[in-house]
Amino acid sequence: MATADLLIPLSATPQRDPSPRLWTAAEFERMRQLGLFVGHTVDLVGGTVMERTDPPRPFVFTRTEYYALGDGQFFRDQRVQLVGGVILEETAVMNPPHAVTIRLVSKALEAIFSHGFDVRCQLPLNLGQISEPEPDVAVVPGSPRDYFVDHPKTALLVVEVSETTIHEDTHDKASLYATGGIADYWVVDLTTDRVLVFRSPAPDAASRFGTNYASVSAHRRDDKVTPLAVPQSRIVVSDLLP
Repeated sequence: MATADLLIPLSATPQRDPSPRLWTAAEFERMRQLGLFVGHTVDLVGGTVMERTDPPRPFVFTRTEYYALGDGQFFRDQRVQLVGGVILEETAVMNPPHAVTIRLVSKALEAIFSHGFDVRCQLPLNLGQISEPEPDVAVVPGSPRDYFVDHPKTALLVVEVSETTIHEDTHDKASLYATGGIADYWVVDLTTDRVLVFRSPAPDAASRFGTNYASVSAHRRDDKVTPLAVPQSRIVVSDLLP
C-alpha cells in the first residue's frame, strides 16, 4: 500500500528528537582555531553557526569537519549523528522498550542474514560527504573486518526504532536513506505497535533530500514481513515488537 496516509503527521507526534547540536561561544572560537571555517564567513546566532549569505543559512558540516570535532572532544558523553550537513544530538534517554526492540530486531535479522552479511547496531553508515547517520540496525554485505578503513556506504536493510523520533524517521530519515540508495527501510513504530516498510526510492522534490520512497506499507503483529535481500524468508512482526 503506497500512501502517505500511513504516516503520522507532525502535529500528532511527541516532541521531536534528535535536534540540532547547539554551540557555545567558546566552542565556536575553538572551531575557528581548528580552521573549520576557512573560506567561509560565519557567525554564531542562537547557538547555530550561520554563513553570511543572502539570506543567511546554517553552515553545512562535512564528514571531515564532523570527525575533526570528534577528535577535538566536542561530543564527549553525547550521542550525535551527521545528517544532511547538520549535527544532530539525541537528548532522549533510551528507555527499556527501545533497547529491547533493538535487540529483538537484531536477533531476528541475524537468524536470516547468517552468512555473508553483518548485522550492525547503532553504527555509522557513510552516505556521502555530508551524512553519516547511525541507524538502530543495518544489514550490510560482508563481514565486520571489511569496514576497517571506512564505514559501509550502503546497506541491504536499515531499521529504525521509533518513539520520540517517529516524525524524523518517517520523513527526513526516510528521504535520507532513499537518497542514499537504501532499497529496503523499516521503521518499528512503538507509538502505534506496527512496522512500516518503505520501498521503491524515487525522485521527490518535496522531500528534504530530493528522493523518497514511493511505497509505504504498515504491518501489525500477526503480519509477516520479508526483507528484499532474502525473499525466501518471513519474519512475524510480533518478533520485532516488545
